[in-house]
Amino acid sequence: MPKPLVLIGAGEFAQIACEYFEHDSGRDVVAFSVEREYLAQPLLAGRPVVAYETLETDYPPADVDVFVAIPASLLNRLRTRLYQDAKRRGYRFATYVSSRAFVWRNAELGENSFIFEGNVVQPFVRIGNNCILWSGNHVGHRTVVHDNVFVASHAVISGYCEIGDSSFVGVNSTFNDHVKVAPDNVIGAGALVTRDTEPGRVYVGSPARAVAGRSSLDVRL
Repeated sequence: MPKPLVLIGAGEFAQIACEYFEHDSGRDVVAFSVEREYLAQPLLAGRPVVAYETLETDYPPADVDVFVAIPASLLNRLRTRLYQDAKRRGYRFATYVSSRAFVWRNAELGENSFIFEGNVVQPFVRIGNNCILWSGNHVGHRTVVHDNVFVASHAVISGYCEIGDSSFVGVNSTFNDHVKVAPDNVIGAGALVTRDTEPGRVYVGSPARAVAGRSSLDVRL
């Protein structure tokens, strides 16, 4: 039997993740956890909300698994920081794959990742650790999605692509075959990416071009 599950986070995504884990994975969500300065309520969805600083006392790593249910905030930095810290503290991580997603048998999925309904993940795809694929995306054959990536809904990522570490992929964006997206990119909604990108940039339009003078870390997500 899988261990009980604690969700790190108490925002909208954490509440959505609770629904999916409880009703489409057989996991028993027993608590939420947030850093003490953000602890605004003792209960959420009928479950205790505990301080992250004392998580090991309240829910030791030997007794529970965790999932870091934080969206793309600070270009995925917040989710990544908490994921890495929980890993250092000895926790093991759940990964969720919707029963209504199509994930081919030899696709590789990392830990602390969340695959919503309607995603198509084709043969030989590799999706790293700490990734979120919201609903309705296509991830083509041989594509690699590196760690700490957030893909919003209805992106079409063609075959042999790479999505660089900590990048954000906006809704309805499209990627030609063999495109390599560099780390720390923000790909805007509806962008058509036809060529490789540069690290730390924001790309918009069709065909997509970097926004002059703007860093991806300046984008509020």
